[in-house]
Order: sequence, then C-alpha cells, then structure tokens
Amino acid sequence: MRALRRYHATFFLGMFLFFLLVSDFRHLRGYDVSLFLELDPLTALGGLLTSHTLYKGLAWSLVILLSTLFLGRFFCSWVCPLGILNQLAGYLFNRRRPVDAYADNRYRSIFRVKYYLLTALLLLALLGGLQIGLLDPIALLERSFAVGVLPAVHGREIPLYPYQPYFHGGILISMILLGILLANRFMPRFWCRVMCPLGALLGVFALRAPLRIRRDVDRCTSCSRCLEACQGGCDPHTELRVSECHLCMNCIEACSEGALHYGLSQPRSSVHQSLDIGRRRLVESGVTALALFPMLRSSRSAFAHPVPEVIRPPGALPEGDFLARCIKCAACMRVCPTNVLQPALLEAGLEGLWTPILINAQGYCEQYCVLCGQVCPTAAIRPLSVAEKVGAKPFPHPIRVGTAFFDRGRCLPWAMHTPCIVCEEMCPTSPKAIWFQSVAIPDREGKPVALKQPFVEPSRCIGCGICENKCPVVDQAAIRVTSVGESRSQRNKMILKGDVA
Repeated sequence: MRALRRYHATFFLGMFLFFLLVSDFRHLRGYDVSLFLELDPLTALGGLLTSHTLYKGLAWSLVILLSTLFLGRFFCSWVCPLGILNQLAGYLFNRRRPVDAYADNRYRSIFRVKYYLLTALLLLALLGGLQIGLLDPIALLERSFAVGVLPAVHGREIPLYPYQPYFHGGILISMILLGILLANRFMPRFWCRVMCPLGALLGVFALRAPLRIRRDVDRCTSCSRCLEACQGGCDPHTELRVSECHLCMNCIEACSEGALHYGLSQPRSSVHQSLDIGRRRLVESGVTALALFPMLRSSRSAFAHPVPEVIRPPGALPEGDFLARCIKCAACMRVCPTNVLQPALLEAGLEGLWTPILINAQGYCEQYCVLCGQVCPTAAIRPLSVAEKVGAKPFPHPIRVGTAFFDRGRCLPWAMHTPCIVCEEMCPTSPKAIWFQSVAIPDREGKPVALKQPFVEPSRCIGCGICENKCPVVDQAAIRVTSVGESRSQRNKMILKGDVA
C-alpha cells in the first residue's frame, strides 16, 4: 500500500506541476489548469458561505468530501501537493534516531490549532469575509509557485516565461512556503498536523469513515515501530486518532507482526479516539472571528471606498462580490502574458491581501486577452469573450478597468518642451482615447518649438495601462491609470458628461 501511495502521490504532484507549467498563454491549449483548486473542499465551502453559490468546477470537491466520508483523510497524503511536498521535506530534513522519532510522532495538543483556525475562517466566511485562501494548502502552494518559485527558476536554460517576470511582494510569499517546508526539520509535517485548515475539515469528515487503519490488539506487541513511521501523529500504536490519520500507510509496512491493516473493523480491532478539541478554545476562536470581521470592514479598504491603486482585472466582480469569491490563488497572475497582474499588499486593505491588481509599471492589460477570467476557479474574475471585452457587437461598450490621467509636471511635451507622442501611438482604442493638439511654444532663447501636447478623452479610455507602461519617463510615468471609471462599479465614477458606464 505504501508503494501504491508513493506512485499515486508522485502522479498527482507531477500533475500539479504540469498544470502550473502549462498555465502560460503559449501552452494553455484547453487544459483544466484549475483542477486542484476545483477539487479543494475548503475552497468550495468558503465560496458557498460567502457568495451562496457553488461555481461550476467546484462541484468536483464533493467527490473528495464523499470519498473522505468512507475512506478517511486520504487527500492529505495521496492528492494534496503541499502534503506530498511536506512528506518529502520531512524525509530529507528530519531523519532521526528511532527514539527521537517516537517522541516527534506522538499526538500533541498543539495539533488542535488547525481546528480553531478552521472555525475562525469558516465563521469569517459566513459573515462575508473570505480569507480561506491565506491558509488553504492548494491556494497557498499555487500562489507560492506562481509569484515566487517559477519566476526564480525561470532563465535561459528553463524558459518558463517569454521574459523575466517580477512580482510585488513575491519574496514574502516565497519565504512563507520556505518556512513551511523547513518546519519539517523540527516536526514532521508540521503544516499538515498543526496549521492546515483543509486537513482539519477532512479530519472532521473522516471521523465516521468505515474504512480506516485498524490494529489487532492480539497481534500487537507494543513495539511502537508503527509510531516511528507515522506521518500524521495519530498514535497508531494505541487508540488511533482517525481525524489525524493521513493514510500514509507507513505504519502498516512498519508493523512486522501484521497487526495493522486498512479496512473494516474486526472482532480484535482496537477502539479509536474521537476528535480532540477544547470547547472553550473553539468558542474563543469563534469570538475572535466575530470581533475581527467588523474591524476588517471598518478599516480603510477598496470595499469601503474606491482606491485609485486598486485596479482589478477586466471581468472582476464589484469589489464586495470580488472579495467574497477571490481565494488569492494567483492563477490569474500565472497566466497573465504581460506580468501586469500583481498580488496586492495593503492597497485594498488587509481583506484584499494578495488579491490581484494591475500595476502598470510592470505591464499592461493586453486588449484581446481574456485569460485571467478563463483560469479563475471561483469566477471572482468572470469569463469574458473577446467581443465583450473590446465592446464589439452586440456589446455596447468595452470593459473598462480605469482611466488614464496626465501628470503635466512630468510630461515631456507639457513640462519640458520635448516632442513625444508615445502614449498616443500606443493607445489601442479606436478612435484613440489619447489625442494631441499641435502647438508652437517658444523655448528659452525664444525660438518656437513645434509640439504635440496630449490629452485623454475619458469616455474612450479603457484603462489598459499601456500608455503608462510605455511612457518614456520611466521611474514614475507622466501618464498614470487609476481605478475611476471602472465598468464593475457604479460608485467609482467621475461626474462627467459622456462618461461610459
């Protein structure tokens, strides 16, 4: 069984990495690159609580939940890529003497923490604040690879991107993943045992599973070799804690007496222990979530008031609905061909941490690209057709994500009497949103200089940001896009005749 589990785990880890590698506009070709996020029951449950809908692909998570009810917490060792990586990291970093392994693999009360985290996250979701993506293992790993690992691996020998991408705060996200893997040095599968809210959810569903690890009390000699090999810290040598068992099958192979098996109960099978959580701590977790939610909503954020820097991708839902669906997985950032989609830090408030925003200094929104909506697993960015995005018939208007504004103190024709029409040349709309006026202005010696001074026509600007990205004033462009005028919001509008809704 352990060999079968290893082949299975290798296959799923390989599939996860394959989907990450092909999540590129050059290789996408219709692959279901969001499959792992769609299989994730915690993502589905969180979205269901906040948006009261189960988006189409997330129905796959029911397969995992129903299987867990009968088979136990198999997802953690057989499917979850972060669980598999943690097991591999534990094998590499935590090779200890048997006597130390016995101590490391015993159940500890700190393992309850994941249940308290799950309680707090689900209560927050029930109130409307979806923060599950911060700790969900699939979203966490996909985000870490998309904005940290893959850009670091990219190079001439391994060309994962058309050019070197850079991500806002990518180092922080990478260090969190590195810390999770290094924690295996001190406790095998620390993340899975102590922190993982998805593991806690599956542990609850596995409590009544008829198929589980069973110990024959007559054959068992209490040698504790099973404990030495245990990945879950579930005490297979005594009364097994079913909610903690990852079904790694190591204990069965380690038992030389054949006292352990996976299956139905037998007359000589030992009893099992139930869920170990403290009611008082559970209530404290709930109270903390209840207190945290109004604090999140009362702090300055893009939800409370439009923020100029928070430019969401085309197709993004209104801010409240967007936050109720976005799990911060960074799938949209991985597939973006221009690197314009970046993880927000505190621009959108703490609630919007690591949600996608456009930073035009890094890239721009390609006019005919709709990939971000195609890979979003929760429809926080709804799928768009190219016709809808550009406003071709039958759609009356293009999708707008913001509006460009000139900084005349930095614009070459306006401030320095230097000819420049880059922004007008790059503007992709037809007719162009940027136009210019020909003028002749005397220079310092009084000689006339022919210039074309640019203007923005707000009703035609779609906020794609290519003008800002290509502006010759490199460090801080002389034309910059803000979120005002975005199609998704009825509040974030200019009071201006002709402004397009």
